[in-house]
Amino acid sequence: MRSEELAEPGHPTGFAQVGSRYYPVFVAVFTALVIISNVTATKGVAFGPIITDGGFIVFPLTYVIGDVLSEVYGFKAARRAILLGFAMNALAALVFWITIYLPAADFYENQAHFENIVHAYTQLIVAGLAGFLVGQTINAWAVVAIKERTKEKHLWARLIGSTFAGQLGDTLVFCAIAANAIGINTFHDFVVYTALGWFYKTAIEVIMLPVTYRVIAAVKKREPTYEPMV
Repeated sequence: MRSEELAEPGHPTGFAQVGSRYYPVFVAVFTALVIISNVTATKGVAFGPIITDGGFIVFPLTYVIGDVLSEVYGFKAARRAILLGFAMNALAALVFWITIYLPAADFYENQAHFENIVHAYTQLIVAGLAGFLVGQTINAWAVVAIKERTKEKHLWARLIGSTFAGQLGDTLVFCAIAANAIGINTFHDFVVYTALGWFYKTAIEVIMLPVTYRVIAAVKKREPTYEPMV
């Protein structure tokens, strides 16, 4: 029987309650990083033969926070943050489109540029939301599934295992939809873009593992409702 089924409703053993002061902060930062990464991803970036987009700067951090949410608060709490991030990105896209059709002031000379960005952003939003939902859901599920078997031990296995699976799902879905939006039109460039995206995001999370460990340990220590899984 799963550990959640043995615990009181809404407060499974091994996780903290979401009504704490820390959970809303993580969700707010998580949502902001997703929106920022989608805006910056509208620019294709090339470092010699290496092709990526501007979202590479902050997007991997969403998975670090996703790991913290899943490990400390559980799958349902992490899924709530994912859905909120989804909703806020959809709202951002809607507001951008409404802004396009607002009458421009006489002195405003960037209407065409703004439309180009919004068009690319919209396609990236679709790609990002699809990849985001797939990747973050896989990531959160993997963390919790491995935790049910390892309890409080082998945190590294939960974090790395979930990263490999979640980032693979996210990158494949995102790149398949987003490549055209940033001007990637050849199969070779698409393969490079996809492979680099997965490798980079995974590598960043592995490099960030000591930081993630410390954040998770600190939150578990300070969360009065956290109950270790035994």
